[in-house]
Amino acid sequence: MSLTEHLLRPLLSSSAARPVITHYDDAEGSRIELSVATLANWAAKTANWLVEEFDIEPGDEVAVDLPAHWQTMGVLFGAWWCGAHVVQDPAEAAVAFVGPDVDGSAAESTAVVALDPLGRGLTTAPAEGAFDYLSEARTCGDDFSPLLPIDGDTPALLGTTVDELAARARERATALGIGEGDRVLSTRAWTLPDGALDAVLAPVAAGAHLVQVTNADPDKVTEHRDAERTTVDLG
Repeated sequence: MSLTEHLLRPLLSSSAARPVITHYDDAEGSRIELSVATLANWAAKTANWLVEEFDIEPGDEVAVDLPAHWQTMGVLFGAWWCGAHVVQDPAEAAVAFVGPDVDGSAAESTAVVALDPLGRGLTTAPAEGAFDYLSEARTCGDDFSPLLPIDGDTPALLGTTVDELAARARERATALGIGEGDRVLSTRAWTLPDGALDAVLAPVAAGAHLVQVTNADPDKVTEHRDAERTTVDLG
């Protein structure tokens, strides 16, 4: 079973319509809210694209060099759904997901993520040989079923296996005081592995709602906290 199935499937069964992430970008002045079902939809599109376009199989390396963003969440859960091993170094990867200003050309293939608040693709063509992730993945299927079995000992994140990472996500949720139904405010970067573990996987594992603020303006964080009625503060 993939990490995505470990963590997202229970939420899809019990509360698919509820929010799983509210993403603020204070530099852009944007606020976007995704339900569990919408996140799963983006993850499925990503997983289908990785399998159909790049023949990704369980254990294949996929690099993710992206900021804290709702699109990053779709990329991560999509990569894990098809059994990919998420790494940092593009040179190790079959595919590298990068932002518009990051060079991922060391990977076999580069997927440029526009990071547009509304989910639009790139406004200019990517470098030769690179892919516009949002425009490409959008056309893929809304459901995903792994073509190959994903064992619990398949590496999922920097060598940590699927089963180990699922267990660590639940452990971190407990350690951080995140429980089911909590609203978790985070201004943390989603560095690999610790930032993503605490600010992405732990809230999802607990069944909490993540309120992620990117490019946080200190004067606005209190406003976000009050407006979203958050109950846990990761800082």
